Amino acid sequence: MPDTRSRAAEFVNDLTAVVPDFPKSGITFRDLTPVFADGPALRVITDALAEPFAGRIDAVAGVEARGFVLAAAAAYALGVGVLIIRKPGKLPQAVLSESYELEYGSATLQVQPNTLPAGSRVLILDDVLATGGTLAASTKLIERAGWVVAGVSVVLELSDLNGRDALPGRDIRSLLAV
Repeated sequence: MPDTRSRAAEFVNDLTAVVPDFPKSGITFRDLTPVFADGPALRVITDALAEPFAGRIDAVAGVEARGFVLAAAAAYALGVGVLIIRKPGKLPQAVLSESYELEYGSATLQVQPNTLPAGSRVLILDDVLATGGTLAASTKLIERAGWVVAGVSVVLELSDLNGRDALPGRDIRSLLAV
């Protein structure tokens, strides 16, 4: 029987919808919505993302918006809390902000620095590692808040975009690289 990571990669490969020219011409969007909608796939993917960090983290951070799905499931599986990294204007208390460039524009992320105690070990989860801008901004926010980035875990890595280059020295796990 294949291991959890291999089974997860197979689900991702089989269920991901490939959408050309979205959100703009020339971009190929890999939509993981069908993967998340499949119960057995979501369970196996959650386990594969979380298991390598079991016992090594205090919270799981999800990056808006698909990262929320993964973070909540992984936090539940590991018995730890969830931290949310949001777009501006969505968090009601004091926030830290980090702006960054995307492959098709720019964006800003925010986190509430009073959410976890200083020194908390945080696993960052997101759906896709593309150019690395979103996850690099997320790691900066985590560290600026006084927490420790225990690792970064993603479902899908777009290898041609070299996103790992934006995250030097990080423990990065991807279930499937294309």
